[in-house]
Amino acid sequence: MSNVFIHAENLSYSYEEDGGKDKHPALQNFSVDIREGEYVAVLGHNGSGKSTFAKLLNLILEPTDGILTVGGVDLTDPDIEDAVLLEHRRRVGMVFQNPDNQLVATIVEQDVAFGPENLGVEREELRRRVDSALETVGMTQYAQHEPHRLSGGQKQRVAIAGVLAMMPKCVVFDESTAMLDPGGRREVLDTIRMLNREYGMTVLNITHYMNEAAEADRVIVINDGELLMDGTPDEVFSRREELREVGLEVPQCTELIHRLRREGISLEGDTVSTPEACAALLEAAYTKLSKS
Repeated sequence: MSNVFIHAENLSYSYEEDGGKDKHPALQNFSVDIREGEYVAVLGHNGSGKSTFAKLLNLILEPTDGILTVGGVDLTDPDIEDAVLLEHRRRVGMVFQNPDNQLVATIVEQDVAFGPENLGVEREELRRRVDSALETVGMTQYAQHEPHRLSGGQKQRVAIAGVLAMMPKCVVFDESTAMLDPGGRREVLDTIRMLNREYGMTVLNITHYMNEAAEADRVIVINDGELLMDGTPDEVFSRREELREVGLEVPQCTELIHRLRREGISLEGDTVSTPEACAALLEAAYTKLSKS
C-alpha cells in the first residue's frame, strides 16, 4: 500500500454566495495523502468540508486552488482532456446518503447496468459485470426485483453494485449509512469492509458515526476546511477532549472505558471498537476475581 492514490496539496474550494459577490470557503489549504488500498474514515462536524472534499475527488466540484491528483491524474491541470476526465469518473465511484437518488431503473439488474451501459460496454461484458457486482454485494437473488420495494440497506447495496459495475479503483461513501436503520447500516459497513479487504479497493467513508470510523484503518478529521487530525482510530480517539472542542464525540465503547477509568477501574489498551472494549472489560473482571 505504498503507492499514493490521492494527493491533495493546499487544496481549497469556496462556494459562491449572493450571486457570486461573496465566497464561503469550504476547504482551505487542505493537504493529505491517501495510499492505494487504504480504508479511511473522514470525520467532521456539519459544514466542516468533508463532503466538499468527496465531491472534489470525483470532480462534481472543481478546486478553487491547490493541487489534487487522483490515480496519477492531475485534476487541477487546466489542459486535462475530456476523455481523461471521463475515465477518472469511472475510476472513482461515489455512493451518496439517499440511495433513492441513485436508483434510476425499475428493475434491480437494469439499475446496476445503467452506468457501464452508458459507457458503451459490450453486451456480454455488461452481463458479466452486472452479475459480478450483484454477487459481490449479496443481492443476486434480487436481480429481478423492483428497487422501490427493497429495504433501505438493500437499496444502498444496489447503489453500491451500480458503482462496482463501473469497475472503480476507489469508492467514496458520502454519509451512505445516515438514512439507514442499524441493520441496514451493518449491511453496508460489511460490504465496505469486504470491498477493501477482499478486492483491495481504496475506500473513503465520510461519516458522522464514530463507531463506523472506529472500523477503518485510518481516521482523518476535517475542521473548518482544514485537516485537524490524521492517524489510526486509537490515535485519533485518544484525543477525546480535542474532538469535543470541535463538536465530535468518541465511540460509545471508548467513552465507557474512559468513564470506568475515571472511577478508578484499571483497564489496559486503547479501546475504540466493541470487541476490544469487551476484551478489556473481561480481562479486568478476571483480574479482579483472581485477586478476591
